Amino acid sequence: MNASRDKSFDSQQLPLFSGEARSEKPKDAVGFKPEITVRSSLSVAIGVFERYMEERGFTENTRQAFRLDMQLLSEYLGAGTLLSKISTANLNAFLSWMLGSRGVPCSPKTLERRITTLKVFFGWLTEEEVISRDPAAPLTHRAVSAPLPEVLDNAQVEAVLSVTQAIRQGEAEQKPDPRPHLLVTLLLSTGIKKGECVKIALNHVDLTNPAHPALWVRYRKPSRQHKERRIALPAYWSTVLQEYLQAYQPRQYLFPWTARNLEYVLTKVARKAGIPRLTFEMLRWTCAVRDYLEGVRPEELRQKMGLSGISWYEVEPKLALLAQRCAPRKPVSPEA
Repeated sequence: MNASRDKSFDSQQLPLFSGEARSEKPKDAVGFKPEITVRSSLSVAIGVFERYMEERGFTENTRQAFRLDMQLLSEYLGAGTLLSKISTANLNAFLSWMLGSRGVPCSPKTLERRITTLKVFFGWLTEEEVISRDPAAPLTHRAVSAPLPEVLDNAQVEAVLSVTQAIRQGEAEQKPDPRPHLLVTLLLSTGIKKGECVKIALNHVDLTNPAHPALWVRYRKPSRQHKERRIALPAYWSTVLQEYLQAYQPRQYLFPWTARNLEYVLTKVARKAGIPRLTFEMLRWTCAVRDYLEGVRPEELRQKMGLSGISWYEVEPKLALLAQRCAPRKPVSPEA
């Protein structure tokens, strides 16, 4: 099942579950160590933060926005303010100043991004143990907007994969069913959207080299073909796919069911795994955060997720914040 068309771009998928190390990892993957202390000034810390963003691979638009936000904080508090002197009360006062006293309009979306900037900046300082307490942690998003996306933690991923493996092998004298495992591992590996998943044709799965399977994400509308991409899959996925094809024998689409039917499959897995819920969106964001923590470059991750530069401008800060909240994960292998 080879792709019907060739593309130059190949999103290099990390071995999310196998525990294999990537041959080339950016130096920031092991942690950028800031040369500052709690006695450093805000202006010095901002300079180091800019270097951190550059080495971490933040896009230019994101770095520019974060730079502006932090310059405003420096303007309000004073460039020489010591990091040790910055409190949650100071940050709340800064947000109130932007909203009512600065004399420049601040839209809800801009305010939300600036709160995210504060959380990323001070969360980074706390994570690197430059400061002992994160003053931005108690800040709440005042804009009327959706909260941060839900992601699975490492224990939940393990529980989900344990369930899908059991179903695949035939639990409690039930007939073996590889469909849940194929679906979940596909979503965790590629981060594709629900609409993209239900439109996967059989010839979109590239098994030219079974040891290196890949998925082509295709669009029929010419206006959306810029979102097409090739995403590498784990080597074990070829075996699971063959089990699935033998069991279900689909003719045109990989998953010849409605999106609602596949959502029910995920709901059943969540119930068996003992987690509140499991959705396409959760698996998409879990994939993105895990890639981010592994050191996948932002531009590569943007293309893998099929996002435009404008959309990535909003997504990247959320990923940075989610990554700070997620503990370093252990390798999880669904092959076990």
